[in-house]
Amino acid sequence: MAAALALAARTRGRTAPNPNVGCVIVSDGRVVGRGWTQPGGRPHAEAMALAEAGAAARGATAYVTLEPCAHRSPRGPACADLLVAAGVARVVAALTDPDPRTDGAGLARLAAAGIAVSTGTLAPAARESIAGFLTRRTLGRPQVTLKLATSLDGCIALADGESRWITGAEARAHAHLERARHEAILVGRGTREIDRPRLDVRLPGLENRAPQRVILSSRLVDAPGCTVIASPADIATLPGDHLLVEGGAGAASAFLAADLVDRLLIYRAPILIGGGRAALGDIGLASLADAHGRWRLDDARALGSDRLETYVRQR
Repeated sequence: MAAALALAARTRGRTAPNPNVGCVIVSDGRVVGRGWTQPGGRPHAEAMALAEAGAAARGATAYVTLEPCAHRSPRGPACADLLVAAGVARVVAALTDPDPRTDGAGLARLAAAGIAVSTGTLAPAARESIAGFLTRRTLGRPQVTLKLATSLDGCIALADGESRWITGAEARAHAHLERARHEAILVGRGTREIDRPRLDVRLPGLENRAPQRVILSSRLVDAPGCTVIASPADIATLPGDHLLVEGGAGAASAFLAADLVDRLLIYRAPILIGGGRAALGDIGLASLADAHGRWRLDDARALGSDRLETYVRQR
């Protein structure tokens, strides 16, 4: 299942409205098929893995990060039917599918065909893997990640606005990888007008994964090639299941004040600025007590001389 989750990560941010799913087929202790949801949502992971496995799928075990779909589509057959036709003996799914067209029906169809089924293996990791898909279906909006690159004293720029570069090359490369994993990227109008960020992906081999550019502005702006939204509440209209908010302080504060941030990426450089521009403005806290218990540290790592901390909103 861990291998299937690694495969699922390959196309995160490229499969909407379908979830990014991974599948590994094992026969006699040997991997005979691997698959992951392809860009645009098809083929599904199971179809790809079964095509690779061929006749070796008969009697094998399929590990899949999400319940095989049960609904038929003009774009392809139901994965539950494909697994039955292939003659697999067992299907291990990390999660059941919340899509009402499947939601248990896929596993039921497999069981009715005499296939052993089980769920729950590495379920927390699987939920994290498709968090954008789940957020869209439960809250009607994309999962929002807020990225902040700061000095040790919480500044994002000098007092005169100079901000290139707060962090080093390794941290910036990681931030570009994050861009490649999101369908849309947002900055505030002020940041766009002052910094003119390209908002693209500048990593070899991933240049074609540049997200849709979004500008947050309460007034009309001339922004060719960009989508303009008036408030954070408008993110439900954006494409895809993952939105990366990159700045500046006004946009970051607006999303936090609206409690629309699900994930924080804080890149911290080992520098002190003093008297610089703060990473955040007012985020609407009524008391210090309200600040506690909101964020759980999910990951921490060194990126060159910088440090990345990832936090998840506790809801």
